[in-house]
Amino acid sequence: MEKRIRIKDIAERAGVSTGTVDRVIHQRGNVSPEVADRVMQVMRELNYEPNIIASTLAYNRKLPVGVLLPDYDSDPYWALPNLGLKRAFQNVRHYGIVLDTHLFGLFDPAAFLAKAHELLDAPEPPVAILFAPIFLRESIWLMEQCRTRGIASVLINTDMDDPDALCYVGQDSYQSGVLAGKLLSIGMGPDDQVLVLNLDKETTNAKHLWDKERGLRDYFLRLKGPAVASVIRYDCEFFEDQDALRDAMLQLFRENPQLSRIFVTNSRSYFVLDALNRVSLRHFRTVGFDLLPQNMTYLEQGTISFLINQNPVEQGYLALMNIANHFIYKKPVKRMQYLPLDIVVPENARYYLQREKDLELVY
Repeated sequence: MEKRIRIKDIAERAGVSTGTVDRVIHQRGNVSPEVADRVMQVMRELNYEPNIIASTLAYNRKLPVGVLLPDYDSDPYWALPNLGLKRAFQNVRHYGIVLDTHLFGLFDPAAFLAKAHELLDAPEPPVAILFAPIFLRESIWLMEQCRTRGIASVLINTDMDDPDALCYVGQDSYQSGVLAGKLLSIGMGPDDQVLVLNLDKETTNAKHLWDKERGLRDYFLRLKGPAVASVIRYDCEFFEDQDALRDAMLQLFRENPQLSRIFVTNSRSYFVLDALNRVSLRHFRTVGFDLLPQNMTYLEQGTISFLINQNPVEQGYLALMNIANHFIYKKPVKRMQYLPLDIVVPENARYYLQREKDLELVY
């Protein structure tokens, strides 16, 4: 039988007291970095794994984790990261993790700030805040608050290039734009035009949309050279008004008769296709994001050519698991955690649909 490693064994080998080892294991301070490093090295050498559940119960330890996400009742995309969060929470809740979830209006920066204040000023301040920085200016403020207060920050969906974030989990927005460019260029003629279509509000405050456009433009610049004039951009903040969106799209088609490729930079491809439901789009190639049921219907019909899956369920799941790895398992956390960009076509769509259904059955 393998010998059970005790705290006393670690203390003797490291030349410290058992109290010092206990403080290192539970990160309760009053230990110099040099001594902590020596204790951790001995623990690794002895393959010591603390009984995390027992120690959590013994100290009645709670780890409040703040969650700040868009309200998924207003956009079905955001229900998917929430599904991943629930799945991860089932795995780690017995370690003392407590979620304090706040939802804000998807197009309301002021609501984002108000909910962030509620998290920061909670009676039990969070040890970490998991959030989607979809509003750049407001997210920069929140990151500074986390830095000042010693709160770990975990980002999903959009990275902020802030080295103090514990980690980012999500797509590489720039590379997703490059990938969209490659998909759109298939069978593309020399005079064909590409439309970058942002169906969003406050697009100037949305870094992930800039990065996607930059990736697509860089791809076509490399493909066609510095004289390229084949990419145009249109920001549509009134996308929820079907009649107005339809009129705007038809006007774009009239003004740009060579337009044959559409890149919708978020999960709202179906808004365009709903608005243009009586317009023939056979000569168009459309690339969008995410496996929402509405998008999948148009994919199967052939109106959407490709969907790029950003794995939002995994974003939510891995984000919370990284918090557990950092605070509970004491494992190193990689700063950048890019998820694969899956190309979904009608031929493999059934696999992805079944995978999503299997995840939903867990709850």
